[in-house]
Amino acid sequence: MAATQPPGSAPGRKAHASRSRRHHLLWPAMAAGLGAIMIYNSFGDVADGKVPPPPAAAMAPAMPAPPEEVLGSHAPPLPAPQGDGPAMLRSVPTRLRVPSLAVNAPFTELALGTDGRLNPPPPNDSNLVGWFKDGVTPGERGTAIVAGHVDTKTGPAVFLQLRFLKPGSTVDITRADKSVATFKVDSVETFKKAKFPDDRVYGDTPSAQLRLITCGGAYNKKAKDYEENVVVFAHLDSSKKG
Repeated sequence: MAATQPPGSAPGRKAHASRSRRHHLLWPAMAAGLGAIMIYNSFGDVADGKVPPPPAAAMAPAMPAPPEEVLGSHAPPLPAPQGDGPAMLRSVPTRLRVPSLAVNAPFTELALGTDGRLNPPPPNDSNLVGWFKDGVTPGERGTAIVAGHVDTKTGPAVFLQLRFLKPGSTVDITRADKSVATFKVDSVETFKKAKFPDDRVYGDTPSAQLRLITCGGAYNKKAKDYEENVVVFAHLDSSKKG
């Protein structure tokens, strides 16, 4: 899986101010490496150069794809949560569930490679999401980053339908301490990789935030990369013991 210069990356930029030096000194390098996750090694499989529509097999029974007019970036965002909101102690994530998309996937840890880029999830497992292990864990105060493929060489992958999420949808993350962090989606937005808003997506926050990231838009066969990223912005809504 070849890595390209990621969307909007700025080598040498300063780290965001944060409460944890260990968590956030790597943010500039991470922002410069997340693009490696969003690559699809295409050999002309996508005929129209667009993210393929969700196949019936990817949806749960009796759960049709939402109509176009309510796709995330077309729906109005929810009001941002006031104050710092709830937060949890550090615990690594083990499973991601998105009920409205029938997503139920285990986590793998992602780390920076020797080139300073974030290593992608294995390309041979279509139902796997990655979490940047040196960043905030989902539920902690700050911005937790979760990324996954929209498709692979073998077909649709875990985040194929991410663009169908709507504000108000929930994302459940089970953690190693058996707790479950439930996030509520604030907005789903699509950004051109050339104008990717690093600070907004990766920046540190005083509340517990989550970002789900995958590819979107047209597929550039020459560059072997999608031209856009789909980003889900969500905040911690509640938590419970598993």
